[in-house]
Amino acid sequence: MRLKTVYIENFRGYKNRVSIDVSDLTALVGKNDIGKSTIMEALDIFFNDGKGVIKIDKTDVNVENLQNGDTDVKIGAIFTELPETVVLDGTFETKLSEEYLLDEDGNLDVLKVFKNGDSKATSIKVFINANHPSNPECRDLLQRKNEGLKKIIEKLGIECNKSINAEMRAAIWTYYANDLRCQYTPIDVSSKDGDIKGVWDRLHDYLPLYSLFQSDRKNSDSDDEVQDPLKAAIREIFREPSIQNALAEIDERVRAKVQSVANLTLAKLREMSEEISESLHPKIPSVDSLKWTDVYKGLSISGDNDISINKRGSGVKRLVLLNFFRAEAERRKVENHYTDVIYAIEEPETSQHKEHQVMLVQALKQLANESRTQVLITTHSSEIVKNLDFSNLRMIAKVEGNLDVIPFVSNCLPTPSLNEANYNAFGDISTEFHNELYGYLQAQAMTEDAKYEQEKNFEAWLENKGCIKNKNWIRIYRGNVQPACPVTLQTYVRNCIHHPENNYNIPFTKEELKQSLDKLVSIARGLVVTTI
Repeated sequence: MRLKTVYIENFRGYKNRVSIDVSDLTALVGKNDIGKSTIMEALDIFFNDGKGVIKIDKTDVNVENLQNGDTDVKIGAIFTELPETVVLDGTFETKLSEEYLLDEDGNLDVLKVFKNGDSKATSIKVFINANHPSNPECRDLLQRKNEGLKKIIEKLGIECNKSINAEMRAAIWTYYANDLRCQYTPIDVSSKDGDIKGVWDRLHDYLPLYSLFQSDRKNSDSDDEVQDPLKAAIREIFREPSIQNALAEIDERVRAKVQSVANLTLAKLREMSEEISESLHPKIPSVDSLKWTDVYKGLSISGDNDISINKRGSGVKRLVLLNFFRAEAERRKVENHYTDVIYAIEEPETSQHKEHQVMLVQALKQLANESRTQVLITTHSSEIVKNLDFSNLRMIAKVEGNLDVIPFVSNCLPTPSLNEANYNAFGDISTEFHNELYGYLQAQAMTEDAKYEQEKNFEAWLENKGCIKNKNWIRIYRGNVQPACPVTLQTYVRNCIHHPENNYNIPFTKEELKQSLDKLVSIARGLVVTTI
């Protein structure tokens, strides 16, 4: 399965429902503490029911909604690239579409509701939002057990295999084919009625593995960012068919041995008390319920003298994480993948030099390009953002007082810029963005005529675009102070940025920076862009 959309409601700062489209590589950008990590943590709660890296409790309920009596945290996900068939009844294969478990677009829409932000099993409701029959005669077939389905089959006089529930449901829906009245329906798959509980138990096994790597972690052997990559690898390894078959064989042999010991014990007990022996029987857990991965929960990477890497500095730990993703990119390129995986990384640039950031983003792009793999990141690094595509970026901003997530569409620069993203989303002004825009516009002007490389000629180009020469710039040439000459505000600001050593000019004000930047943005948006 591939994650297409995540939506959250009443979770921390997200008061109203917010949907985020997810691509193979998705980067969440925005101000500090705006809610980027909240989205990735919501996904961890969704995939792990609040028992993974992130725990959920009542303090996660949106404060404003809580005051109004709304205590239900809602986290949902929509999946595409679904399995062709699934086994819902015993060993009988069926299609999700034939069970009417898909939405109008043919996707699987799963919503989890956490009552009062509680992660107890009894407090979690799971719904599949599907385009499902609403005709009272056939709308609750998934909630019915074998006997209930048989009664309907016999009442309608339908001939079919009555030992297979999926076949009986299909036969009944076929009978009402012209009157199904399909409509949007939240189907409670956490219910214990009929086959519905089994439906979710089986579908859950098809979900992607979700691995969250946080930027701030404790220096402990049991909880650190260095161990997590290895744990993620272990989880994926245990899903491989060859490993599953080997474990099933081990389970079968152990089960036989345990059963033999239990039988001998009960036989001896029968000699002393037949009544007690008849009331006892060995309870052996199923192979599916065994937590094989826990055997390796102590897995760690150690350096010289067996000193755990997690005891090293944050830079070293993040370097290990960086190279895990580089290794994964190479491994997944050559190996078969049996499991869909989502890697979610908070601020991958943390404690890394620019050259390492470039290596990292290239590894993440390569990783996201592999089949059955998606990458989700948050970032404040312009170095990372400018190496991504526009389609990778999602802006988090406050719209009319509420948090919202919107695709980022650049209308100024030819490559993604965090400075432009912040300008568009928050109206942030920065000398870095001014620098980028000024250089970009001069390069565009030079595609018209190479003479615009010279400042005086580019000044004329700016004047032609509506800029005004209303400032005087004092230049220093070979150590000599030159007479002041009129320049546009845009060039004045640019020169102040590039020549901080020149003390003969008054620094520009914040208002002047905004005025200059707004004009450059206006010019850039009006350009017919030529490839540079």
